[in-house]
Amino acid sequence: MSSPVLQVTDLHVSFGDVRAVRGVSYAVRPGEVLGIVGESGSGKSVTSAAVMGLLPPSATVTGSVKLHGKELIGAPERELTAVRGKSISMVFQDPLSALTPVYRVGDQIAEAVRIHQKVTKEQAAVKAVDLLDLVGIPNPGQRAQAFPHEFSGGMRQRAMIAMAIANDPDVIICDEPTTALDVTIQAQVLEVLKTAQRETGAAIVMITHDLGVVAGFADRVLVMYAGRPVETGDVDDIYYRMRMPYTVGLLKSIPRVDKGERQPLVP
Repeated sequence: MSSPVLQVTDLHVSFGDVRAVRGVSYAVRPGEVLGIVGESGSGKSVTSAAVMGLLPPSATVTGSVKLHGKELIGAPERELTAVRGKSISMVFQDPLSALTPVYRVGDQIAEAVRIHQKVTKEQAAVKAVDLLDLVGIPNPGQRAQAFPHEFSGGMRQRAMIAMAIANDPDVIICDEPTTALDVTIQAQVLEVLKTAQRETGAAIVMITHDLGVVAGFADRVLVMYAGRPVETGDVDDIYYRMRMPYTVGLLKSIPRVDKGERQPLVP
């Protein structure tokens, strides 16, 4: 079995007296998909921001985050900048706010390429068009000249994925990438992520509250509640042989259309 590409150990994050993350530990190996699920406010997104080193100075972060065995917690910003976007990248929840509104989409992707690769401006522009084509955006050469507001929600998310894989990262963290998208577009975005994984061989950390997304996409699942990990295991174990009452309640909160009788929703 290959060694973990990303190892998180006893991660704690506090904002003053508020303990947002309390003792999260997980590891992902090359090509593996880890789903992190939990209700809103469970600490999923704060955990991912801590791993990326994107929390504000007001946050107190302790524990260990190792990428290829190299410690990221406490590393200088210069070292983190060299890692972010190259070895580890992120697909944000809201691509409209993550993309700069006054720059063309192609230019933003090309900039991500030029930061980490020694290529000319023209070569980076060609790479940006190729990436847009890879993630399934029609007429990529023309769409590369568009601004973010000219893209639909699904197209913006595809552009974010293109930017995330621009430098062949080893880990891609996806923070609720299918939020606010209809189910058809959700399926398309997940298929794009699978394509991106095949092209890069990256491990994926999928953060979501959508248990259906995790069931069809992840290899393993980490369930979080109130900043703590409460259960972890393979997808089948979590869905069919869950042990923790919170996991049972989380699964029962989803309406089931395959049940013959009417059942009350569990809050």
